[in-house]
Amino acid sequence: MLPKALSSVIEALGHLPGVGPRTAERYAYFLFRANPSITDNISESLQYLHSGVKSCPKTFALIDSDEAVSPLYSDPSRDKTSVLVVEEPLDIYSIEATKSYKGTYHVLGGAISPIDGVTPDQLHIKELLTRVADDAVTEVIIATNPSVEGESTALLLQKLLSEKFDNLKITRLARGLPLGIDLSYADQITLSAALQNRTRL
Repeated sequence: MLPKALSSVIEALGHLPGVGPRTAERYAYFLFRANPSITDNISESLQYLHSGVKSCPKTFALIDSDEAVSPLYSDPSRDKTSVLVVEEPLDIYSIEATKSYKGTYHVLGGAISPIDGVTPDQLHIKELLTRVADDAVTEVIIATNPSVEGESTALLLQKLLSEKFDNLKITRLARGLPLGIDLSYADQITLSAALQNRTRL
């Protein structure tokens, strides 16, 4: 029989995505054996998680609670006529890490998924349409995930944007085979995209 305090931590950690019972036990035991300053630091960080973070009202990226809008939007060096659309806030940091994009972002807050009960009106699509008009956007780059849900969302965005804005350039991140992968391990969506985006040698 585990001590109640340890069982409580295991149960709490088990709510994290991808953390099963055994992993939760290992994490909890590690925290128990670790220097108390580590657990104190984690506890303090979690205490201010909700009060210290909010969504940008313009881009829906995650920002500090004392900021009005995302620095990636307010920065005058960012090109507001270009908007890259992602599903989740953390997707932004993957793009930023490339140091190849100087425009702004728009977070949808997910992807269309009837099975999970996620419908278009639950995403930040109306706000995107408003931004395109208000900021005189010239290009929207759709960077949804290469999944069935991501593809469905991208198709809807393309339809809505092309119907409302005549001269808007709508692009999509290129899809294809990652370096080092064998064809036999590639899924059908990736292979299909690689064929469509093939280049001339």
